[in-house]
Amino acid sequence: MSKSKLVKPHGGGELKPLLLTGAALVEEKKIAESLPKIFISSRETGDLLMMGCGAFTPLEGFMGYADWKGVCAEFKMANGLFWPIPITVSTDDEKVKEGDKIALVDTESNEIVATMTVTEKYQIDKNFECKQVFTTDDMEHPGVQKVMAQGKYNLAGPVKVLTEGGFPEQYGELYATPAETREIFETKGWKRIAALQLRNPMHRSHEFLAKIAVEVMDGVIIHQLLGKLKSGDIPADVRVDAINALVDNYFVKDTVVTKGYPMEMRYAGPREALLHGVFRQNYGCSHLIVGRDHAGVGDYYGPFDAQTIFDKIPEGSLELLPLNIDWTFHCYKCGGMASMRTCPHGKADRLLLSGTLVRKTLSEGGELPPEFSRPEVVKILQDYYQGLENKVEIKLHGAATGDVKK
Repeated sequence: MSKSKLVKPHGGGELKPLLLTGAALVEEKKIAESLPKIFISSRETGDLLMMGCGAFTPLEGFMGYADWKGVCAEFKMANGLFWPIPITVSTDDEKVKEGDKIALVDTESNEIVATMTVTEKYQIDKNFECKQVFTTDDMEHPGVQKVMAQGKYNLAGPVKVLTEGGFPEQYGELYATPAETREIFETKGWKRIAALQLRNPMHRSHEFLAKIAVEVMDGVIIHQLLGKLKSGDIPADVRVDAINALVDNYFVKDTVVTKGYPMEMRYAGPREALLHGVFRQNYGCSHLIVGRDHAGVGDYYGPFDAQTIFDKIPEGSLELLPLNIDWTFHCYKCGGMASMRTCPHGKADRLLLSGTLVRKTLSEGGELPPEFSRPEVVKILQDYYQGLENKVEIKLHGAATGDVKK
């Protein structure tokens, strides 16, 4: 087999998927049924699925206290490995002790996701983690809410992952492991691959970012988050349909690959951009497209903090590089999409585009101008929001007539 030209997995070694298969999986599932069960959050489940598929290579389980503190304070684990956000699991169970083997159960699906050997049980300063990772401990921040809702204790130790969480069944070929995307890139002969992170349907700015990358890379992977979103975000299945419509109609064939991954958003802005860099490197990407307000929420981060943070981490932390792109918009005088680096005109000539504005306009029944999004995409989104309106009307009508089921 010829030597791969792709970037190496994080840590410089081989991919480390922790998902068991075959006879080992069958046996571990039997063992798991008899173990003490610890119920975990959707975020913790998402992290397990990322470890399972190898996206969090080279992690072998959840972090201990030294790793947690080092990652929060210095972007590195106790062994010196660069890592930007703690990967931890928590519980309020007083009975769990070091040396125990436990089953980790997803609270929402009631499915046993993994088994874990507890090597450490410890308490953390949640405010410290929030201020380091999110730059705030404001309870309005969705990521802060999740950390503050964690149990009293963190548990550390190696895990054996027992499921893919139903993602392959739900999303088919859209769902892909790092080994699978690497095989795709190798088959295509790509070496320079940029990842476009998406949690929203693609508007014209996203399209512009991807096409800039297509010009200078061998190819682009439009990499969609399939895990849990915050309230108000457009569901993954709707986003998938909208992105497929755009790719099929407005991109040259074989210049982009569309895939998804199972992690949940933390909305950690700059820190999350670094985590996106870590696991995109594991997926075989040489670059990560970083535009305005990458992985941000509200006004907690500056518009380009996610770009500048790559300059602040120790050299050699990642093999992957950021592909920084300036603020993009439609300029009426330029007659098309442009950026702050290419457009000499003023604010009055610019239409700024954002996923937040797309959601707000459509959810309020407004019309999107053609400069905002492609008609095929707009139609899919309008149908989705119309469906929501119909559900609300039916519910209100039922309440008014006393027909709502108790």
